[in-house]
Amino acid sequence: MSRQDFDSNLILVQDIMTKAIISVNTETTVFQVAKMMEQGGIGAVLVKKDGHLSGIITDRDYATKIVSHNLPSDTPVEKIMSSPLITINYDETISAAAKRMTSKKIRKLAVTDNGEIVGLITSTDLVTQLTK
Repeated sequence: MSRQDFDSNLILVQDIMTKAIISVNTETTVFQVAKMMEQGGIGAVLVKKDGHLSGIITDRDYATKIVSHNLPSDTPVEKIMSSPLITINYDETISAAAKRMTSKKIRKLAVTDNGEIVGLITSTDLVTQLTK
């Protein structure tokens, strides 16, 4: 696909989303999550509460919530996670994903299929697709 052929109304979220979901429970510490992110080269981890994905902790949360408030490294992720989890359906367009990210002022969306989280799409995914 050349840049001339690029049409964000034809490319679906499922075409570019990351299917690998990494999650932790609410009592996992921010230090443990930071180590997971570093070792995995990832920028977000989903958070489970009572067996359901209910929030997300991102690399940006570290700057805006942990460092700026000088929270200890043993703080449970539940205290700083972003919740509720903002989602988009897997069969929506990447244009819709970009609009949702812009309107919510976020960089990551959980992707759903019939209410079940099946992946994650990020602003980096969108930019990467745009540059192909």
